[in-house]
This record gives sequence, C-alpha cells and structure tokens, in this order.
Amino acid sequence: MHKKFSIFFILSFLSINLIGSSYWQQKVKYKINISFDVNNNQFSGTEEIIYYNNSPDTLNKIFFHLYFNAFQPNSMMDIRSRNIIDPDRRVMDRIYNLDKDEIGYHRIKSLKQDENNLTYVIEGTILEVELFEPIRPNDSSIFSLEFYSQVPKQIRRSGRNNKEGIEYSMAQWFPKIAEYDRQGWHAHPYIAREFYAPWGNFDVSISINKKYVVAATGVLKNLEEYKNYNTWNFIANNVHDFVWAADPDYTHDKIQVPNGPLVSFYYQNNSESMNENWKKLQNSIVEAFQFFNITFGKYPYPVYSVIQAGDGGMEYPMATLITGERSFPSLLSVTIHEVLHSWYQMILGTNESYFAWMDEGFASFAQNRTQFILFNDIYKLDSVNSLKNSYQRYFKFLEKDIEEPLTTHSDHFSTNEAYGVASYTKGAIFLSQLGYIIGNENLFSGLRTYFNKWKFKHPDKYDFIRIMEKQSEIELDWYIDYWIGTTHKIDYAVSVNDEKNNLIQIDLSRVGKIPMPLEIVVKYSDETKDIFYIPLSIMRGIKSFDSKINVHVLSDWNWVNPKYSFKVDTKKRKIYSIEIDSSMKMADVDRSNNYLLIEK
Repeated sequence: MHKKFSIFFILSFLSINLIGSSYWQQKVKYKINISFDVNNNQFSGTEEIIYYNNSPDTLNKIFFHLYFNAFQPNSMMDIRSRNIIDPDRRVMDRIYNLDKDEIGYHRIKSLKQDENNLTYVIEGTILEVELFEPIRPNDSSIFSLEFYSQVPKQIRRSGRNNKEGIEYSMAQWFPKIAEYDRQGWHAHPYIAREFYAPWGNFDVSISINKKYVVAATGVLKNLEEYKNYNTWNFIANNVHDFVWAADPDYTHDKIQVPNGPLVSFYYQNNSESMNENWKKLQNSIVEAFQFFNITFGKYPYPVYSVIQAGDGGMEYPMATLITGERSFPSLLSVTIHEVLHSWYQMILGTNESYFAWMDEGFASFAQNRTQFILFNDIYKLDSVNSLKNSYQRYFKFLEKDIEEPLTTHSDHFSTNEAYGVASYTKGAIFLSQLGYIIGNENLFSGLRTYFNKWKFKHPDKYDFIRIMEKQSEIELDWYIDYWIGTTHKIDYAVSVNDEKNNLIQIDLSRVGKIPMPLEIVVKYSDETKDIFYIPLSIMRGIKSFDSKINVHVLSDWNWVNPKYSFKVDTKKRKIYSIEIDSSMKMADVDRSNNYLLIEK
C-alpha cells in the first residue's frame, strides 16, 4: 500500500505544473469620483476603467453589475424573497414596500470605450454592453462611465439609515465589471448572496458634506477640504471590491498590530456598555491578527477597518461592515469571522457563487480555531471537538430532509437554511474532517501553502485539494466527490464476535454511502489502549500519526465492501471498550452504533 501513491503523485505534480503555466486572470484599474448629496441620498459619479484582457479569448461583449437596482419592487431579489419558503428576515417583503425615494438605482448617463459611444441594455442588475471594438488577447481597453445613483433604504448589506442609525453603508455601490474566467462571463443577477470580480487597483474619491466621517477600503491618501464638502481619496491595490461607510457621529480609534496592519475602528459611542465593548475589542483583534498571520498566512495589506454599519456582518477588502450594538462575545465573534474573510475570499478570491463553502466554511473553521485557542475562556468550546456545535447543527438539519449538494449555485438553493448549512456548517466540517483524514499538522501546513500559492488569484476546489494531496501524499478526490458533490451520509457501526483462542473479532459495517478511513480505539481493562487505523485503498497513502501514539495500521478497506473485520489478541489484556472515531471529527450521523462496552 505504501508504494502505491508514487506514480499517482508524479502524474499529479505534472498536472499542477501544466495547470499553473496556463493559469490566467483578468485585471482592472478603477478611477472613481463621486459627488454625494446627503439631502436626497443620491450621488453622481464618473468611472474610468482600464480593462486588461489576459485571457486567450477575444471579447465582443462586456458586463457590469448594477447592484442598487435590486432594491426596487418586483426586482429578482424582491420576488425571490417573497416566494422562498424561509426568507431572510432582513429582507422579507421590505423591497416590495419601498417608496420611490427609498428604492435604489443606477442610471447610466454615458458609456464609452476608448472615446467611442457604446450600445447597452440594462437587464435588472446587469448592464449588457456591446463593444465598439473587440478586446483581443493580451490587449486592453479604457471604459468611461457617467452615472447617477440613489442609495436605497438599508435592507441588505448596502443602504442608508441602518437599524443602528448609521447613515450610509456603501457596499456594492458602483457599476462594477463582471468576472470573466475559464468558464466565461459570470454576469449573475444580484439575488442576495455572493460575489465574484476581477482583481484590480482602485483610486476612489468621495466628495461629501463636511460633517461626515468616511471609513473605507484602502489607504486614505488625502482629505481635501472645501467650504461645505470634504473629498476623501482612498487607494487600494490588488483587491476585487471597494466599500465605504459614512456617518457624522463616528468615533475613530486606531491600533497597530505588531508586524501587521494598522487597524481602525469606526463606531458610534451610544452607551457606556457599547463604548466599553468596542474599546475591549481592539486589543483582542490585535491578538487575533497575530494568530492569523502565524496560523493561516501573513495579512498582506497595510490597513484594516472594523466599521459599524450594514445589517449584520459582511466582508470586504481591508474592511468589514458589522452591526455594533452587541454583547462583547457577539462583537468579538462576528469581527473575527469577518476579518478572517480577508484570507478566505478577499485574498483567496474564490467564486463565491459556486464555492461559498470555500470562503464561509473556511472562515467559520478558522474562526472556531481562533476562539478555541485564544478566547475559550469566553466561548467554552468542547475540548475534544471544538466544532461540536457545528456537527450537531448539521445532524439536526438532516432530520428535515432538505439538504442540497454544496455544488449548488448560492442563489439557487431551495431554502436559505440549506444554503446556510451547506456553506457555513458543512464547509467548516469539510476542513475539520480533512484534518481527521490527513492529520492536523498536514491540514494547517497545507492551509498556509494554499494561501501563499493562491493569494491574489481565483482558486477553486481542485486547486485547494491538490495542495492538500501534495502536503499529505494522500489522494483526496473521493473526499471532494462525496462531501461536496453529493448529499450522501457517513455512518459506520461496530460489533464483535465471541472470543476464541484469545482472539476477539471486531466487525465493522459501512451503513452510510460515504467511505472514510477509520480509527478504532480499543481500551483495555488495565486502562491502556490501542488505535487500529484502516485506510481506504482509494487514498493511495496513509495518515501520519504522532510517533508517541501506538497505532496499528491495518490493510486497506476497499470502498465497494460494506464490511470489514480484524482480530485483537486478548491473551494478556481484556478489552474494556471499542469505539469508532473517539475524536468525533468524522461526521458520522449515528454515533449510537460507534461504541461498544465489552467488559463492565
């Protein structure tokens, strides 16, 4: 068994090199200037965009997202919210009931390509553009836009006057070029959920009433003062989005992370308890950033901003918008989660529409790890499996029989609950369970390698799993196929045959459809124990264990066989108990058949 993987990995490494040499991604440069009128919640703007076509394809069309158009009665987001059986409580029918001065919109006043007027059609939240001249491979083009927009009443992520009184939460606020990659254009309408965009550089100037404090993605280069207005100019390089927020009552605190970013905190000092929580948050986030840098890879940007705004918690490059009137444990938890999205989405820019589990799930896993290592005095997570609550949520959810595979497009899940469990819960369990399969040392080393190899790119599930295969020398395509591509379950059972000739036979049954390597802990009456490890033949390798642990590696289990047996010598020690996966990291849906008490 131990030699089987050598030919596979030679072929695998060749495949990685070939894929790496052919990888490409588009690039954009935005120069955006807006003039914001706080009296009517509208703004006029200009964009100059240099679009670099690094693909092997000639482009005859281009697409823009117009996200604010979702906040109009009978938009796709509105209709979806009023028809799905479990609508987001923040949305419900609120879009349908917006007045004209409360809706959001983008109106295009002019659009040019290299000074030539373009023909376009607005289809909901998508601007469809016929190019004047095709953009050929390795060529670029300059687009110039003039637009006029109205900020919607705060409903989902973006808007004015959120429930905590923050005046402007400006997410998804500008006409934004859609992503083009190996699968072509990704001009998905804005229904509610995830985002995907080309990497680029942003130079953004925001002219707004002088009484407002502006927090944003990027580094503030200058603040020009006029009679009644300030113009805030922010620069952000190597990002794929830009967010800002504004309020006249922001308190702005700053704290420096050693060997890390300058972190800003923007919040309203509305009460003594809220002020205390936000002050306390700051040192905790410094500690968290230091842990992130060591554990998951070094944060590459000079700044980060935690901004009270939005409708809960949402990640953006170098910033997050969060609601701030929370208990301290809640405030710390949501901030940790959103900051970790700087790793899993803002730097590792997966296509969230199809791989939400690779950003929400990975961020949730990393959040849990951080809270367990640094703040378990607050969160009291289980010492055996810190993700125990996520496993329990997954098991409870299965009782409803509404699960859908993780390959489902984020907007197309039949229920919001199925999306949430798939992306957050099963995504986090994916990593926890991967640690069970390849070992935690390989898992965290692989996560750092993944970050360093794929940062500022658009990795997918295959790019990730290749990193882990190389790290562990184990083939893992079966794990992706089952856990991500199906809704099959894991369920194993243990039983024994009567002892004969000082040998007891342990019988194992695969009840569920997902095959897994097994770790069987046999405890003896003298309080010693052995671990019997059964690899899958399709792994083409074995897990690395701590050398201090007594592990007996048994012959492979072929996944087509529903049963497996082995014998244990009981001549010197009587067996007290037998347990499948005492770590509880394997998401076995019925643990009642995982444990046998032999000798009472």
